Amino acid sequence: MYFATYIHKGSTSIGILDIEKKGMIPFQEICKFLGIEDCPVDMVSLIEQFLKLDIKLLKNILADKKIVQAVVPLENVKLCAPIPYPRRNVFCVGKNYLDHVKEVATIFMGLPKNPVFFSKVACPAVGYGDFIDSHTGIVEKLDYEVELAVVIGKKGKNIPREEANDYIFGYTIINDVSARILQKIHEQWHKGKSLDTFCPMGPYIIHASELSSPLNLDISCKVNGELRQKSNTGNLIFDIPTLINVLSQGLTLMPGDVIATGTPAGVALGFEPQDKYLRSGDVVECCIEKIGTLKNTIR
Repeated sequence: MYFATYIHKGSTSIGILDIEKKGMIPFQEICKFLGIEDCPVDMVSLIEQFLKLDIKLLKNILADKKIVQAVVPLENVKLCAPIPYPRRNVFCVGKNYLDHVKEVATIFMGLPKNPVFFSKVACPAVGYGDFIDSHTGIVEKLDYEVELAVVIGKKGKNIPREEANDYIFGYTIINDVSARILQKIHEQWHKGKSLDTFCPMGPYIIHASELSSPLNLDISCKVNGELRQKSNTGNLIFDIPTLINVLSQGLTLMPGDVIATGTPAGVALGFEPQDKYLRSGDVVECCIEKIGTLKNTIR
């Protein structure tokens, strides 16, 4: 199941892709089939209520011919970030692919012994097809970072590693857009990664039941059609159960929380000469196997 937030006829709604992935089924219509009167109106409230739903029944509804009448063709909708306004900052992980650690070793030294966490403001996160503001006059050396993001499905604290998967609602893609000079000036990552539009997310959230664990998904990023990043999520230094276990120690994770798990090698910062930074008009495509492609243009 692929969950989305979208705009249709001027209204923002949540829905699920149909089986053929050609149309959007409004969740409001699914609620009618399920007999749910208090239908969630945004993705976070859907996630909060999802544990009460019968997944098998939900999948049967998606296959029901009667639901076809409610399908909205994808060409008629504007995809938003699945969670346009995360309830808190996005939790991010730095230096979590060995090849990326090596390419930035002269700047951010050392292989981490423990997960490196920081946060990123997304207010709002932008969606597929939206512009990324280059912030001319403020930002130099604008960079891209394709990342697999984990969406938490239920409240948890001090979560054991072996139970971590039970707390995952699904997965999406984040482009952890970064202003490298601001990172250097402020000697930390938060400011340079939190400017407006610096958190493209989407195009969908794939439900955790659709993927086996551990995840081994191809992950890549192209700029103007040129392949820049290419790896596999199986190459994470700290895997997802470890990240959830460590992050939740003394910190309660909530439904709808988003964890960006790190980026592989190939960012502009790692190239010599450093001539790969993003410019106005560039098209960035972040792709993760089975999830989809998140495409944005620099403005």
